[in-house]
Amino acid sequence: MNLNTTYIDGAASAARSLTRAGLWDLALESPAAETVALRAEVLTDRFFWRLDKAAEAEDAVAALSQDDPALGGFYDAQLAYTRLLFELDPRPDDEARARAGFSASLEDERVTSWATFWTGIVIEKFDDDSERAKARYTEALDSALKDADLLLESYAIRHLGALALEEGDGTGLDQLRRSYHLRAALGARPQTAAAAAAYASELPPGAEADQLNELAARTARELRLTWLAPSQ
Repeated sequence: MNLNTTYIDGAASAARSLTRAGLWDLALESPAAETVALRAEVLTDRFFWRLDKAAEAEDAVAALSQDDPALGGFYDAQLAYTRLLFELDPRPDDEARARAGFSASLEDERVTSWATFWTGIVIEKFDDDSERAKARYTEALDSALKDADLLLESYAIRHLGALALEEGDGTGLDQLRRSYHLRAALGARPQTAAAAAAYASELPPGAEADQLNELAARTARELRLTWLAPSQ
């Protein structure tokens, strides 16, 4: 989910397809996941959605950082952001690690487009600056369209749509809808569930919102998506 599409090779495509499907354990059994970089990528993604096995993800990212400090820093920034977002024993330097890791990754061609998106997240969440965040999301969207990276496109328009709705612009709902459709078409099940919940939250009560919420809840239960699963 985080490498620019140009840098995704065929050997790792099956593992990444499994990761998009929320089948992280199967992805880790793939021979391709024996590489330090892909293992760190899969475990970082799993940690974000399931919020478990933090030590395993941290060890994988630390191992990658020894071989590839630039890419390791990118995933370390994601781990730091996840700890902060979900209040999972965040460390005193996690905000600084997220800022520094994503900022440095802007210079790495392998992840430039995704790092641009993530810097928008940092600006929106930590600086509460929607205009600067919007500029980053728009830049990421332009890169996604240029590279035909549909997953990145879905992320950028989801956040642009949310900001538009906050400003009273109803076209934001169209962007949330497109994000949901893009993720579903890609078979990105955790992301589709999240998009369904976000889209439903902006719809008036009714059958469509109910169906979207049920889809999100069912997927969250099946894949054990901790923060999306309904409270019991």
